[in-house]
Amino acid sequence: MSARTFRGWRWRLGNALVTVFARAGIGPISLLTTTGRTTGRPHTVPVVPIDHAGSRWLVAPYGPVGWVHNALAVGTVVLSYGRQRISYTVREATPTEAGPVLKRYATVATRTRHCFTAGIDDPVEAFVAEASEHPVLELRPAPA
Repeated sequence: MSARTFRGWRWRLGNALVTVFARAGIGPISLLTTTGRTTGRPHTVPVVPIDHAGSRWLVAPYGPVGWVHNALAVGTVVLSYGRQRISYTVREATPTEAGPVLKRYATVATRTRHCFTAGIDDPVEAFVAEASEHPVLELRPAPA
């Protein structure tokens, strides 16, 4: 997916719509706020967090986009859902860890299935093989 697609009016309208739902606490979408790695300004995007194997994960189905770079550079993010805001530290998953999370993500976030070569009925190994194309970040609660 090209960078231009992310800037189109349809993309912005879709993000605005799901942001309203996330702020109301409706559906699986949360709002992720990262600090810009060069500007230091906050950036907020809608994401679908995945709970798997006792941990919470974020998947970047479109590849290493800006929020991924910001999260890894700064090391902390804030996830908002309704009125709840939780700070997390982030860690990038290994391909072996990412495989099962990617498979779970593909079953939950149906609008992004086209981004994956592997299908939801494929074994986890198929998702491990494409883990390098879809960064997966583990969220760990930040110390108070």
